[in-house]
Amino acid sequence: MKLTINGDEYDIAESPPRPLLWVLRDELGLTGTKFGCGAGFCGACTVHINGEAVRSCVTPLTTINGEVRTIEGLPTVADDGMITLHPVQQAFLEDQVPQCSWCMSGQIMTAAAFLAKNPIPNENEIVEAMGENYCRCGCYFRIKGAVAKAAEQLATQEETAV
Repeated sequence: MKLTINGDEYDIAESPPRPLLWVLRDELGLTGTKFGCGAGFCGACTVHINGEAVRSCVTPLTTINGEVRTIEGLPTVADDGMITLHPVQQAFLEDQVPQCSWCMSGQIMTAAAFLAKNPIPNENEIVEAMGENYCRCGCYFRIKGAVAKAAEQLATQEETAV
């Protein structure tokens, strides 16, 4: 089967049946997507499929229809090789959100998908959107702040683009 991941097309064997997470990590070397609980509860394995945040540990490879984006594909790369982080990535770094960092790629991917749909969220909407991603270190206050900061940056980008 053919999969488009981060804009590149891959030929992936359909069998044996396996979750997307293991294809990304073990077969393609895209190790930014983390294994957390393996049951779809914690969010560490979150990726985008057609812009929707999904848990790759419980997503069967054969059910994927569309483009997959991982944390490695979130930044933009200019023709000259210059990398520009996504506003969520930049905010997480600036606010020093990560502690152990195990959940951070899933947190960032969830936040990016959320802000793509709701670019001007209020505090309660941020808390609700991020509520199903768990952080063992308890960085929830910093996560909420970084998502709000990224939303402000995205709003500024929208204003300057108009």
